Amino acid sequence: MNVCHLCGIPWDAGFFDESHVFELDPNGILGPALNAGQELVLARYELHRNYCGVLMSFAQFTNLSVGNDPQFRTPGYQWQIRCNGQPRDPYLTLDHIINPWGYGGVPVQLRLEEGGVVELVVRNVGGGDVLTQIGGRITGRYWYNTVYGGAPNRL
Repeated sequence: MNVCHLCGIPWDAGFFDESHVFELDPNGILGPALNAGQELVLARYELHRNYCGVLMSFAQFTNLSVGNDPQFRTPGYQWQIRCNGQPRDPYLTLDHIINPWGYGGVPVQLRLEEGGVVELVVRNVGGGDVLTQIGGRITGRYWYNTVYGGAPNRL
């Protein structure tokens, strides 16, 4: 299989880009509630069976992080990047926005195992501001793992 001589990623790699912005309602009537102790999956992507990948970037958003004086601290809220349900180092637990929505953010290169699930999750640990909007975005690449033999199925 032909791979890029600079990065080693196969030429047939595809991209994923998953995002969502939630309108939060503390009562859970007009939208999901994010009360103390609850968590919300902001963005999720599941790799196809026999495919590997890499998480290239993520972005975080709250209604407090827009406007003339954006807030990057999120007291009472913890952010995690999870792979197959487990927090992924170095993004085990963040209490602030490090990749703000709309600023491009810092690229990351987190390897994703074959057929894995990657998620951006936020958890309300209590004692923070009440958020009315929250969102997340993950982008990455995936490719067929030749360990399984043959070539990927053509679409």
